[in-house]
Amino acid sequence: MNLYGLIGYPLTHSFSKRYFTDKFIREKIKESSYDLFEIKSLEELPELLKKKHDLRGLNVTIPYKQDVIAYLDDLDDASAERIGAVNTIKIYADGSTKGFNTDYYGFQQSLVEWFDKRGEACKNIQALILGNGGAAKAVQVALKDLGMEYILVSRQKSDDCLPYEGLTQELIENHRLIINTTPLGTFPNTEECPSIPYQWITKGHYLYDLVYNPAETLFLKKGTERGAAVQNGLKMLELQAEKAWEIWNAEENLWSV
Repeated sequence: MNLYGLIGYPLTHSFSKRYFTDKFIREKIKESSYDLFEIKSLEELPELLKKKHDLRGLNVTIPYKQDVIAYLDDLDDASAERIGAVNTIKIYADGSTKGFNTDYYGFQQSLVEWFDKRGEACKNIQALILGNGGAAKAVQVALKDLGMEYILVSRQKSDDCLPYEGLTQELIENHRLIINTTPLGTFPNTEECPSIPYQWITKGHYLYDLVYNPAETLFLKKGTERGAAVQNGLKMLELQAEKAWEIWNAEENLWSV
């Protein structure tokens, strides 16, 4: 049996388990299963790897995307090394581990496809990235590679982060792409959303929420009410999941965007 799984805490719901279980059935992939491994600390990871001899790969979610790096033998230069966060781990036959970041691929590809459909060029648009966690790191590198300028926005002001209260009308008007990388609005806390001045959102804006459950978060709903184009994180998740599967099952590291 080839075992794959997800580590994180808490794991109240999982796109990955449903996605891969359905994939195994749909594509008639035999002797493969996907499980959830809710671990309260990354100190439990070495024991999990030792115990589960049939583990071939892991996905990593909140809050471990950055801290898991210290527990891995190697990082993929093209993704995890550049980004400083891991969401996919490949486990080799000798038990060694290598971290990748497929969030980068999933976000970048889904953004390009979205803009293409709307007749927009990515490099002509400036962005606001809400949040500064592991997902935000992947988004930053993806935007840089697309030649897009961005500003980080967080609850805490820092040298590279603007606080939410620092968002002016001019900033909102000039940054037409607003990306929520925080978990705010995720089920069951659907009444939450990032604290931005939505009154300055226009029909020329794009609101992208990495959250996929619910399909329409309060963040996206507020954008729709102002006439903005909106997209949730489902397409990104599907793309990053397929890239993870490719990595887990390739004899060599395949990395192309």
